[in-house]
Amino acid sequence: MTQLGWKAGALVLALGLTACENLEFGDGGGGGGGGSVLFSRGFVFVREDRNLYVVDDRGDANDPQRLTTGGGVSHPSVDRSGRLAVFVQQTSDFSSEIRTVPTAGTGAPSTVIASGDTACRTCTQFRYPTFSPDGRVIVFSFNDGSGALSLGRVNVDGSGFQELTPNTSVSFGAPSFYPDGLSVLVPAGFNSGYLNQLKRVTLANGVIANIADNLNNEVVNRAVVSPDGTQVVFDGGPVSGSRIYVASLRPSFGVPSRLSDHPGEPRAQDTYPSWMSNSQIGFLSNAGNTQSIYRITVGAVAGAGTFLIPTAAEPSYGGL
Repeated sequence: MTQLGWKAGALVLALGLTACENLEFGDGGGGGGGGSVLFSRGFVFVREDRNLYVVDDRGDANDPQRLTTGGGVSHPSVDRSGRLAVFVQQTSDFSSEIRTVPTAGTGAPSTVIASGDTACRTCTQFRYPTFSPDGRVIVFSFNDGSGALSLGRVNVDGSGFQELTPNTSVSFGAPSFYPDGLSVLVPAGFNSGYLNQLKRVTLANGVIANIADNLNNEVVNRAVVSPDGTQVVFDGGPVSGSRIYVASLRPSFGVPSRLSDHPGEPRAQDTYPSWMSNSQIGFLSNAGNTQSIYRITVGAVAGAGTFLIPTAAEPSYGGL
């Protein structure tokens, strides 16, 4: 793998989707598709219609199961059991909710917390909800009314909301749980567009510990702890594009190494990494002018990865 040379500069993430030719979306509601394979482990993601889809590892990548029908979905993830997905639902220009939905496609979405709820009347712009390892708690980032993105936690049933990082001078991005479920790793920075730090936040008391500084805005969307807690994968890179990088977490944060690369496409963007195992990483890439999910192996020579799922956005991997 190639070591990363840190360079200052802002990253711009291209979020537009380009549909693959001859790919049928279908017009059915939740519960269809997926090759009739019950989801237990695989990817959750959104598509052009901004609905939530799942593809099990044993299923047909060209026939995902749609779990929502109303659009407005972003930032999905799935719990360790593979039975429940969580996502952000945009309900108006200024309001959103965190919702869950069974991955079996047989149930309607359920609201966990919404903008203006009594527990947090100033909560807006929910982002990046993720389940604790035991599936009981959801941690997420949100605008707490100050303009900065704070971290919050809430029980899956909607009770027990708590702001984990009140009155801090930085914004927080997508949280990722450490294996013990007691703390999260999260990108942080002066604002949501400049996440040049990695912090560890303890859920019990909100204590913030520094993991890495001066990443020069390298984190685009997500930094994710490996299943065994020894590594972190994140998306970052030069101004014109982004790549997937890995670094050690034990005994301390190590020098990041580039995992993905597209020598002929310097502006290609690889984003939204997820651990599929301790040695396999799934990620989103727009290389070749299509947004698709790929897999790549840690320790391999940096490359484009193996194509997995076409026409996707904001993927996350999970399940048993």
